[in-house]
Amino acid sequence: MDKEKLKRSYKSGSPNRWIWFSIGSIILLFLIFRIFSSTTSQLGLLGGDKVGIVRLEGMILSSEKVTTQLDNFADRSDIKAIVLRINSGGGVVGASQEIYEKVKDLKGKIPVIVSVDNVAASGAYYAALESEMIVANHGSLVGSIGVILDYPVLTELLDKIGLHIETIKSGALKDSGSPTRSVSKADREYFQAVVDDQHEQFIQAVAEGRNMPVEEVRKLADGRIFTGNQALELSLIDTIGTFDDAIAIAGQIGGIKGKPKTVEVRKKRKSIFDLLYSEIQQNIGSRIGVEPAYLWQ
Repeated sequence: MDKEKLKRSYKSGSPNRWIWFSIGSIILLFLIFRIFSSTTSQLGLLGGDKVGIVRLEGMILSSEKVTTQLDNFADRSDIKAIVLRINSGGGVVGASQEIYEKVKDLKGKIPVIVSVDNVAASGAYYAALESEMIVANHGSLVGSIGVILDYPVLTELLDKIGLHIETIKSGALKDSGSPTRSVSKADREYFQAVVDDQHEQFIQAVAEGRNMPVEEVRKLADGRIFTGNQALELSLIDTIGTFDDAIAIAGQIGGIKGKPKTVEVRKKRKSIFDLLYSEIQQNIGSRIGVEPAYLWQ
């Protein structure tokens, strides 16, 4: 074959090459369509009114993620209601109260329905109290209205290994809760007063959120958990139902006709290091310090 024929062959391309190019283009377009469809569904870019899903899972150590998602959904015109899906045994006091206050602030702006998965106890139950409705399964664990504070005391261990910790402090109670010294009567009275005050805050929040007499709540506020069935009888939840039931209820309250579409923020894929860190958080929680916790143990 001479040079001219080679040039013409190269310019025109072989039929097989164009066939494979066409097939590849079709596959690429299909993949782009699938990715776009998935992304628009996750971000809620498809038309129609929707129910936003926010998840509160694991130990509550920070409120920022949940409160930010609640705010973002509340600001969107296509989101008519929010389902706060809870599967948590509680956590630190401040973060639990911030989620509670955020749900309370959204009243009158957008309905928030709580759906309990396995457990909504202690701080997680606190966070649910100002929702429009609390929906739980028959066997979900709810309640644990109480406050706990515990910390290790390592004095005997330190004596055995011959380690002495010198502490310089500005006041008698500045090192209360330190694991390197024995617990004094003053320490116990000090921490008990803090726990009692926060427990009373919890009781008042339950009474207000569930429209119950304070003394009736106080009888239940000894740290016990209740099944969904028991909680319904005690007025600690509003109805028995599944996650799908909660979404349907949210759609009805939000004025959505038919089966509501849902949208939630896509989870970041966790690495093995994230999983290990999460496990450490679950096991240690707030016990390194002395911060009181709404925590079901």
